[in-house]
Amino acid sequence: MKRRDLLKAVSAASAGIAAPGLSLAQSWPSKTIRYIVPVAAGGGNDMIARVVTERWGRALGQSFVVDNQSGGGGVVACLTTARAAPDGYTLMQGYVATHGTTPATRRVTYDAIKDFTPIGMIGATPNVLAINDSVPAKNVKEFIDYVKRNPGKLSYGSAGAGSLTHLTMELFKQETGAFMLHIPYRGIAPAISDLLGGQTQAMFPGLAAALPHLRSGRMRALAVTGKQRSAQLKDVPTMEEIGFKGFDAMQWYGSVGPAGMPVEVVKRLNETQVAVLKAPDLAEKLAGEAVQPWPMTPEQFGQYIRADIARWTALAKARNIKLDE
Repeated sequence: MKRRDLLKAVSAASAGIAAPGLSLAQSWPSKTIRYIVPVAAGGGNDMIARVVTERWGRALGQSFVVDNQSGGGGVVACLTTARAAPDGYTLMQGYVATHGTTPATRRVTYDAIKDFTPIGMIGATPNVLAINDSVPAKNVKEFIDYVKRNPGKLSYGSAGAGSLTHLTMELFKQETGAFMLHIPYRGIAPAISDLLGGQTQAMFPGLAAALPHLRSGRMRALAVTGKQRSAQLKDVPTMEEIGFKGFDAMQWYGSVGPAGMPVEVVKRLNETQVAVLKAPDLAEKLAGEAVQPWPMTPEQFGQYIRADIARWTALAKARNIKLDE
């Protein structure tokens, strides 16, 4: 082999060794991407996944297949994802339960931080401090005063023990020193039904579930969580506005993969996801679930997950909420 040809061969081999991630990113994706959703088909979480992956697939030039795995309150989906090959072909829609409230209140068989690679936040929706229309309070201060004047007489509903609706109200109780009895339900629908019927007096439902009843006047909104007012409830203040600093709990959704995914693949996934989230037509689609697109880098999303778990873990400890069976 001539010296010039030998140098070319060595140079090419060196380039391949120096940039394996780049080579992988250029060839990826070459097949369908599996997108695991930890809930049954239908409902807001599933709708968000299908709307986003349809556009995300077009941006990547490869299709997604949504795989609904609802067992164990999200544990089955998390384990399936964590155990998958970290090659970018198995992703999951993590959300506030799988990567926030559940690991904070239960002993689960996955590590919500170490077992996953954050890809990016998709979006979030606030929770609403809502009361039955018979409760004589027009704002949060009046509601707190009313609860304190009637110790032990008021109750609040939730979508279940350890749910975001439960923990958000416990955070409210911790911040205000007000006492209300917790009534856990099997899902948000029966909890709202009893609030409307007067069996309970208050709750912190997600905005999408609450909106029809707020508009009908059968339920009154006093405040929303989050750092800014909701476009659907422009006249309702945030908890932060009225003095509850750090009361920005949100129902959020994002994408994750197994731990150890190649950096270049994660980068491409995130960049294409962000581009999808910035499209005006996507915002219109997600508005049906009151979800505001909230693009983040993988690093920002990872930090958000860690902070959310820390927040709810501290609250669960302070309120003695431990749901291991």
